[in-house]
Amino acid sequence: MAGSCRVRVSGMLRTVAALVLLAQLAGRGAHALYFHIGETEKRCFIEEIPDETMVIGNYRTQLWDKQSESFLPSTPGLGMHVEVKDPDGKVVLSRQYGSEGRFTFTSHTPGEHQICLHSNSTRMALFAGGKLRVHLDIQVGEHTNNYPEIAAKDKLTELQLRARQLLDQVEQIQKEQNYQRYREERFRMTSESTNQRVLWWSIAQTIILILTGIWQMRHLKSFFEAKKLV
Repeated sequence: MAGSCRVRVSGMLRTVAALVLLAQLAGRGAHALYFHIGETEKRCFIEEIPDETMVIGNYRTQLWDKQSESFLPSTPGLGMHVEVKDPDGKVVLSRQYGSEGRFTFTSHTPGEHQICLHSNSTRMALFAGGKLRVHLDIQVGEHTNNYPEIAAKDKLTELQLRARQLLDQVEQIQKEQNYQRYREERFRMTSESTNQRVLWWSIAQTIILILTGIWQMRHLKSFFEAKKLV
């Protein structure tokens, strides 16, 4: 009886741990923020993304109004340029958008992706020396899925939709784990390379010290022999 109770408690703990892990993952992958930029300023963000992962960014801009002393919706003529580079520096996305828009890309290389935004340089007259507020919302992985739309399209029940969400989260967990293993492998290779360089540098220093000592001894011996001290 006591053994069966321990088994049930252990199973409940594993279930709770799994639910906590999924809840933590559900909170990741979605980042909403806003920032201010000037006329010629460029703002970049670093996002660590596993490979084969979809990323969706939504943004809207507000222009500072001196009369009302507040940020108002920007005019349609003011655009934003979005550029995305992968960890190897290759341009994944480079496109001009309007005062508000949505950009999408899929990562093919795991690592730090650079997402940069700057205002349309051909419309600088609209700034009039003011500043621009940009609201940015970045969604990664399963957070890019529109589940109500998927449920309506595939005619899924609430239980089927929840199962679909859990499967997508598990898939994202696997991608995150693969990315962490990739990072650990790169860190290990970097550490081994650094250790080898330190070892060879220590050996080189030792050899230099030994050769310097031998040269000094021979030089002193020649000096003493020249002075007929030995």
